[in-house]
Order: sequence, then structure tokens, then C-alpha cells
Amino acid sequence: MIEYRNLRVALLGAGSVGAQVVKLLLQHGDELAQRSGAGLELVGVAVRDLDAPRTADIPKHLLTTNAEELILGADIVVELIGGLEPARSYILQALNSGADVITANKALLATHGPELFEAAEQVGAQLYYEAAVAAAIPIIRPLRDSLAGDRIQRIMGIVNGTTNFILDRMDTAGESLEHALATATELGYAEADPTADIEGYDAAQKAAILASLAFHTTVPIDKVYREGITAVTLDQVEAAKKAGYVVKLLAIAERVTDPATGVEGVSARVYPALIARTHPLATVHGGKNAVFIEAEAAGDLMFYGAGAGGVETASAVLGDLVSAARRHVIGGPGVAESNNANLPILPIDRVITRYQITLSVVDQPGVLAAVATLFSEHDVSIETVQQSVAPLAPAERAGDTELGATLVIGTHQAAEADLSATVLALAASAVVHSVTSVLRVEGNE
Repeated sequence: MIEYRNLRVALLGAGSVGAQVVKLLLQHGDELAQRSGAGLELVGVAVRDLDAPRTADIPKHLLTTNAEELILGADIVVELIGGLEPARSYILQALNSGADVITANKALLATHGPELFEAAEQVGAQLYYEAAVAAAIPIIRPLRDSLAGDRIQRIMGIVNGTTNFILDRMDTAGESLEHALATATELGYAEADPTADIEGYDAAQKAAILASLAFHTTVPIDKVYREGITAVTLDQVEAAKKAGYVVKLLAIAERVTDPATGVEGVSARVYPALIARTHPLATVHGGKNAVFIEAEAAGDLMFYGAGAGGVETASAVLGDLVSAARRHVIGGPGVAESNNANLPILPIDRVITRYQITLSVVDQPGVLAAVATLFSEHDVSIETVQQSVAPLAPAERAGDTELGATLVIGTHQAAEADLSATVLALAASAVVHSVTSVLRVEGNE
């Protein structure tokens, strides 16, 4: 029997996620109350336009344009409006009034997370954000709670469904990036302006959040190295398939040792990379997301599922709502974020990784030796070489020479700075027509 008073819940935003939260909360309110130990009373939904169309019916009496008044009368505030402002100001107002806050706002957390967490700690409130990374996939609570006693070494995540859908279409259907993007837009996987997805901004925000949690260190968004998928070609994807790899946009958060100083730090980065088809992440198709964790004691763990969608994200929001309600029933202050490790954030050139480099070279004796010398001069060891004869591009032809050689070179692990210097040296070499492809290789084969 529920004896605790009803908790007043205010919702900010009634877009695709917010509308689903309202629908599920009204449909399953009694069941959620039983799980929480307290009734959950939705006291209002703040919107900009009272008459705008919604993806789910919301009772008119719940809608209001006065967000501030709604916040001040709430025990729990759910922020689903997105963006930096006014979301930041509303969350700070809610926290300073003593309310717990639930948000799915990855951009806000990646940009202003420390400020918001500090505000929550000052008043003993709690900021919940399971829905901010990978929607319905439970990853925030496992990192924050279940693995808090372990030592996480590395996280690799496919955390953007749009780019995964595009790269998967390129791999499985042989579509160009432009065609695959058009397909994604038509099917609703991509926004009208897909820049945040295909340029890696969305994944970088999530990488900052995951890295901060996993390594108990604040990782600002401007410290996350970012490359999108716009330079990925169908030729690269098909060559990867032949070599036993698949191209994925990976968000990587990793505990690394600076090769220059020996100091342990954190790397957070996003880029398209080759991953062996035997790796669990290679099996993540379509718009799905997955996060692969390598922990010292727990070993390898993978969390897989829907990384976007209104009802899927609403599932994570309601999970946080139940947690927040339970905290009210039990009592006590909120749990502060653990960011006391203060590990240095290392730039991309300090990372140890592997490359696969494809070169168009002149077809004559001694070329392979000359190329190998350039690798050796930059302290990069060659692991594999594949050579074939191929037609030269018109710009690469000299006289009647129409054929050249193609070299596909895989490296052993090396410092990113040395690998980058090697690529520059290759591009300037007289025996190299062009560096046609450079992709990093991630994951254990």
C-alpha cells in the first residue's frame, strides 16, 4: 500500500519523446506508483505553442506556456526541450528549488555538465540522465553504479543510429554515402539537416558523457577529437569487406598512457574506423546502437538496442522517474557525480592505435622498399601488405603509363603522431601517386 504523498512531476517539452512520456505516464501511472512507493502526479507540460500538433494526445488542461511557474511547484522536473538555452536555465532553476531533474539533453550535459552537477550537489538534489546516451539502452546506471568498483579500460560505442544506418547500407547494399543518406532521410533515420549526425557532433557529445562517467574525470566536449563519415567512400567500405573488416563510426573513451611522459590519462574521440567482422560491434546493423566495455575485473560487456526514437527514449526517462521517486520516498540527499580522479585529457596525437593505409604508387622495382623505409623512419612497423596492379587516375598518369600499383598497408600499434607523420611523408614521396585511403583499425580481432 502506497502511503507516501503524491510527487508532483513537471514536464518541459512535448515533442516526440515528451508526448510519449505523457502517454506512458498516464497509461501506467498506477503501476509506476507501485514500483516507486509514491504516486506520480503529472501537474503540467510546458510548451511554446499550445496548439501545435503532437505525436500523442495530451490533455489540454496539462499544457502551459509558463515553464517557470510549473517548475517552482514540482518535486521532479523532466527536461525534454533540448538545446542549451533555455534548458540550462530551467534545470538550474529546478535544482535550486530543490527538485530532482531528469534530462535527455546530451548537448547540454556535454557542454554544461559540471555546472549542473555542482548545482545539484549544493542543494542535495539529483540529476538523472539515462536517456542522454543511447536512448533505451541502459548504460549510464551500469557505468555510474554497477561498475563503480571496477577499473574500466576502454569503451567503444556505436552511439549514433543515423550514421550506423548509412554505413550499414553502404556495406550490405553497396550504396554510396549520398544514396544511403537519402535512404536514411526517406525512412526517417536522418533529420532534414543531418550535420550533427554525419559530422560526428552527436557522437562526440555522448563520448564526453561516457568518458566522464567511466574515468571519474570531467571531459569537456572541446577535448573530444571528432571526425564524421562524410569522407568515407564506397571503395573504402568494399575494400574493408574484402579484408574482413567493417567501417563503423565509433565513439571511444579510453584509459591511455602518454607515450611521451608515461603519465596515465583519458582519450575521448570519434571517428570512422575499421573493426573486424568477428568483433561484436560488427554485428550491429541498421539504426541500432551498442556500447562495448572492457573492464579489468568484469571483462568484456556489451549493451545493445534502440539508440533513438520517441517511445524508446521515453522508456529511459520513465526509468529515471521511478528512481527519482524512490529517492524521495527513502529520503536523503542526492548522490554526487564521481569526478575526483582528475586524469589529464590527452590529445589525439598521444593515442596508440593502428592504421590501414591505401596507396597508389608507381609500378617499378624498389617501390615497396622505399615505402617501407618511410614507415621505419617514423617508428611505425608494418604488419601486412597487399599489392595489386590497377589503372591510374587520369591525373596520376605520365605519358602512356596507364597502370600503377595499389598497396594496402596495415600497421602495428603506434603513436598517432608517428602514424600521421608517416602519412604526410608518403603523400610527399616521389614513388607515391596518392594516399587514397587512411582508416584507423580498432578492436581486438
